[in-house]
Amino acid sequence: MTIPEPEGADLKPSYIEAGQPFNRDTHYIEDRLTRDARDGWPVEPGRYRLVAARACPWANRTAIVRRLLGLEGVISLGLPGPTHDKNSWTFDLDPGAVDPVLGIERLQQAYFARFPDYPRGITVPAIVDVPSGRVVTNNYPQITIDFETEWVEYHRAGAPDLYPVALRAEIDEVAELIFHDVNNGVYKCGFAGSQKSYERAYDTLFARLDWLEERLATRRFLVGDTITEADIRLFTTLARFDAVYHGHFKCNRNKLTEMPVLWAYARDLFQTPGFGDTIDFEQIKRHYYVTHSDINPSGIVPKGPDARGWLEPSGREALGGRPFGDGTPPGPPLPAERVPSL
Repeated sequence: MTIPEPEGADLKPSYIEAGQPFNRDTHYIEDRLTRDARDGWPVEPGRYRLVAARACPWANRTAIVRRLLGLEGVISLGLPGPTHDKNSWTFDLDPGAVDPVLGIERLQQAYFARFPDYPRGITVPAIVDVPSGRVVTNNYPQITIDFETEWVEYHRAGAPDLYPVALRAEIDEVAELIFHDVNNGVYKCGFAGSQKSYERAYDTLFARLDWLEERLATRRFLVGDTITEADIRLFTTLARFDAVYHGHFKCNRNKLTEMPVLWAYARDLFQTPGFGDTIDFEQIKRHYYVTHSDINPSGIVPKGPDARGWLEPSGREALGGRPFGDGTPPGPPLPAERVPSL
């Protein structure tokens, strides 16, 4: 396949371009893992490894969906450390700083195994073909959709339908708004290269959060009465809001804890198996405050906020809804994949 010329990588020495708004590079490796192997990558248990750093919100989505659908025994999980340099995410949490399945120190090695001159950012999440050691895709929006639709044969008994056919148009519409204004909106604030672009992104972000506050005031979930792909995409940004985006990215009109509906909604999801048990607040803070040296040159990582508030009852059950629909919650995380308790 042909890789488009880079328009700006996620991993680079400086994240801020003076005088310019932040523009995310959304040209990903678009190969898919499908039942018909249309791109040469068939759905095959045990063949692929999901590399998904705990710190990254985009990778966090894939870890949540993998948990909810019970794909842990089908697709293994590699966990890079929370920081990286300008070249690549590294496996410094593993013994010898080497991924135990792929046998590599840097995710970059899997990219270069397929594209020796890969010109873009070495991003997570990434799916790697274990036999060849080659990256298959880093197209994170499609990875979760394919987990939900192409790997159905290997879903656990009681797995929820996170992308129901009847609601897909609405899920896609809501998710698109959330991506531009919230998921990527916080980055547009944090990496803005001018006052004007920062204030524009700031106003758009909080207008959308106000819209979400109103939308979720009378409904437990974003679309329908069960958890869907849309909720997962919003949750990973909300989980990082007070710990990182409020201060580090200057998204400081108010904290998440000061938005009663969104704060209760986020706690409801956090306390749902498959969500909070993928969140490591210390890795999240270390990633942003250490890696973004152009924003935080001292590298000091804040001690707060106190994360125990995430365990306070949300009261969202009063709105009805069934988190897993006709399905059931996932079991506990695999021992090697547990995060520190609050």
